[in-house]
Amino acid sequence: MMNFSAKQILGVAVFLLVIFVGVPMFIAATGRWDFYFTLTSVALLAIASAGVWLTFYIGRINIGQGAFALVGAYVSAILVVKAGWSFWISLPAAGLFAALVAVLLGLPILRLRGVYFAMITLVLTQVATLTALALPITNGAKGITNIPLPSGVSLFGLTLIPDFGQLENTRMAFYFTACILMIITYAALYRLVNSRLGHLCRSMQQNEELASSIGVNITYIRILIFAISSFFGGIGGAMFGSISQSVYPATFVVKDSVDFMLNCFLGGLGYVFGPMLGTLLIYFGWDLLFEFGKYQLLIYSTILIVVIRFLPDGLLSIRFGKGEKK
Repeated sequence: MMNFSAKQILGVAVFLLVIFVGVPMFIAATGRWDFYFTLTSVALLAIASAGVWLTFYIGRINIGQGAFALVGAYVSAILVVKAGWSFWISLPAAGLFAALVAVLLGLPILRLRGVYFAMITLVLTQVATLTALALPITNGAKGITNIPLPSGVSLFGLTLIPDFGQLENTRMAFYFTACILMIITYAALYRLVNSRLGHLCRSMQQNEELASSIGVNITYIRILIFAISSFFGGIGGAMFGSISQSVYPATFVVKDSVDFMLNCFLGGLGYVFGPMLGTLLIYFGWDLLFEFGKYQLLIYSTILIVVIRFLPDGLLSIRFGKGEKK
């Protein structure tokens, strides 16, 4: 049973007020309706980054989350467009399929550590792209387009989820949906980290051989964590495909997988909410640096190197300190 301090409860309440009340009020006042898509993208990328953070928690460097995001996007698109499924059913199905793929791949590759595991996962995204180009069901380079907007969900005549196609402001609907998914993801992540499974993961991160010697089934835990990580990636990818109403082999590429990893480093590997903060800063930081033209990438890379060099525990370590991981 977790006990939350008054400060933590207040922080969560303020966060919820900002994203569900403050942001819509700000957008309505400024007329920047495009801001909804921007923040929706941040929320979905934060979900995928949460999965990468989780694999760091068992001492693995995961640079392949883009592959599972692409798998999730295609599975959802195929189920909705070609099988006629409701998007709301295809969403968890996409996450579960990505998790299944992770289990099959994880059995051989999770035995590797360090740079060897990192290089294998880096290749996964390119393999997923080439597979999407080759399979007939994915329509090759043409991708899957004209994905219908999520339909409504009713129970006993009561509308639980409205039909997005009939809404006046679809961007706002996607924004709220993405934020709710992000909150559920990080709440689950926080609960997992503070559970018995989380404690076992920490023991594996420090010393797998010692954890195994005291009876911890490290193979089972590694595969389970990798599957959960990939589930988050599949969910984020499926939602992204629905918003874009199209999925292509290049929807998620190697750069996206690297960015998911960098989000975790920047926010802080020792903090559950590190990937969320890192995603927000990198997404907006990259756009702000656009004004520098050809020096954009140079400045961006320099800032990341400086942060990682002088703040190895991420930006959240400034607030919480090295010994106060949240």
